[in-house]
Amino acid sequence: MSSFYTNEELSNLGLNKFGDKVFISRYAQFYSPETITIGNNVRIDDFCILSGNITLGSNIHISAYVALYGSKGIILENYTGISPRCTLFSAMDDFSGKYLIGPIHPRELTNVTGGKIILKQYSQIGAHCVIFPNVTIGEGSVVGTCSLITKSLDDWGIYAGIPAKWIKPRDTRIKNINY
Repeated sequence: MSSFYTNEELSNLGLNKFGDKVFISRYAQFYSPETITIGNNVRIDDFCILSGNITLGSNIHISAYVALYGSKGIILENYTGISPRCTLFSAMDDFSGKYLIGPIHPRELTNVTGGKIILKQYSQIGAHCVIFPNVTIGEGSVVGTCSLITKSLDDWGIYAGIPAKWIKPRDTRIKNINY
């Protein structure tokens, strides 16, 4: 038996839609799979969590132990990738002390805010990064390992740090690769 689901097994997961050449580890977990759409040539490795409104384009790799919490929406455009142990939060609790924290409490006692996370085409996220809600990673931009992304990043830059800051421009030649 393969460590990836077969097409028949993928159909039984209840995903909204999935394309061709989709390889999903049997150890990945899906919550509300009916809100998850997956394009072509996508690989999702072991121990990933995908929850909420998630749209994955084509030619995407999501490495092991990545968590996508998409209650407010997460979109990964074509040719994007996420390295191991990253977490993307499209919604976040209010930690001010005025509200309770967590999904176990009544909504009127919590204050959850958020917004869609978008990774534009050709962007990549390094290992152990955290992305906050309402952030767009610009086309072709990459983020270095162990970075915290709290605001949107411009196109074709290399970013790193806590919080992530612009380091230098990134070459745009990969846009011309055809395969």
